[in-house]
This record gives sequence, structure tokens and C-alpha cells, in this order.
Amino acid sequence: MTRPTFHARRSEQRGITTAEYAVGTAGGGGLAGLLYKLLTGGFGDRMLRTLFDHVFGLLGIG
Repeated sequence: MTRPTFHARRSEQRGITTAEYAVGTAGGGGLAGLLYKLLTGGFGDRMLRTLFDHVFGLLGIG
């Protein structure tokens, strides 16, 4: 039984890399959608307002 050459093994894995990129892209898109929904709703507005108030308080501005 012969072992596959480096070139043969490499060509067998070409589709796996494409699938990994597709899963990563879908995951990134889902996370971006979730963050958008959170930050554009009332929760995001309150969170950002609290964050800025805290930072301004630390700087002695607010």
C-alpha cells in the first residue's frame, strides 16, 4: 500500500478550509447582528450612557 504524496493530501483538504471560512463568516455575522440589536435597543442606550457617565466621572468632567 502506498502513502499519498504531499500534493495528493493537500488537494484533499482544499474544501475543508473553505468550509471553515464559511462557518467563521456566519458566526461573525450572527455576532454582529446580536450586538447591533443590543446596542440599538433600550438596553444598549442605557449601557452606553452609564459607561460614558462613569468615564466622565473618573476624568472629573461630569
